[in-house]
Amino acid sequence: MDVLLLFFSSMFKTPDSIALILCKCEHIGSEPVLPFLSLELNEEKLPLGANFASAGVGILNDTGFQFGEIIAMPLQLEYFKVYQQKLSSLVGEEKAKDIVNRALALVSLGGNDFVKNYYLVPFSARSLQYTLQEYVIYLVSEYRKILMKMYEMGVRRAILLGSGPLGCAPAEIAQHNKLSGECSTDLQAAAELFEPQVDQMVKNLNAELGTEVFISANTRLMHFDMMNNPQAYGFVTSKSACCGQGPYNGLDFCNAYSNLCENRDEFVFWDAFHPSERACRLIVEKIVNGTDDYMRPMNLTTIMYLDSLV
Repeated sequence: MDVLLLFFSSMFKTPDSIALILCKCEHIGSEPVLPFLSLELNEEKLPLGANFASAGVGILNDTGFQFGEIIAMPLQLEYFKVYQQKLSSLVGEEKAKDIVNRALALVSLGGNDFVKNYYLVPFSARSLQYTLQEYVIYLVSEYRKILMKMYEMGVRRAILLGSGPLGCAPAEIAQHNKLSGECSTDLQAAAELFEPQVDQMVKNLNAELGTEVFISANTRLMHFDMMNNPQAYGFVTSKSACCGQGPYNGLDFCNAYSNLCENRDEFVFWDAFHPSERACRLIVEKIVNGTDDYMRPMNLTTIMYLDSLV
């Protein structure tokens, strides 16, 4: 079954995230989609979908400001509107609406709002403005607005990736607990507050809409399975990155001056923040076939089956 793919998020400029897209396309039989601003997104490729994502952004517009020219969520959604206009010009308004309604969207938001905003620096503006509990409530309410906007624009199936193990990335271990090798307790506490509230928001939103539009993917649990017992999944370590510098290869980006492992498949993390391609494939397997511990209210296989009946 042909499926239009739409990606809205903060993460898809990194090699591991591209792998995540490719893995998902392998499972559903679709070509990898191109960035919306790509010159190669021509009339032939347009009906396959588009990638609107931009590295560093978050739910809040001020998240990721330090990265310069990011494409924040309001602009990503504006580009989505332009995409639909181009699609309508190509296939007609009614056909374009049907194509978008039948699309599968993948959304990844939330993690940067903690790492690159609330905990960016000690006594950040957001941490002075809100307690962590208040900030999570605010984030979830703003996330809901984004999802409702996507629904109003025609999205009828969207998988929402969780924040992941925020405090356990090599960068956070190197910065906060390089001697003990333990995860950052502040970031872990943030993820533990954020994920359940997003799940409840999704449940309430779907009930309000009267259908299962939004699907929660518990990528934090998916990561933790590998991190708590990496050897069970064929990894050597879940603390050190394959490519990087300093303790746990958690300092700076992967570049020509970095340490580089011999076999990246033995590492849960590729660089200071992002999972390796093999870890991504294991995550995708949970998205496709995982139980409701990982995918609520259904996994991708069930989504594809139900949508094939329409």
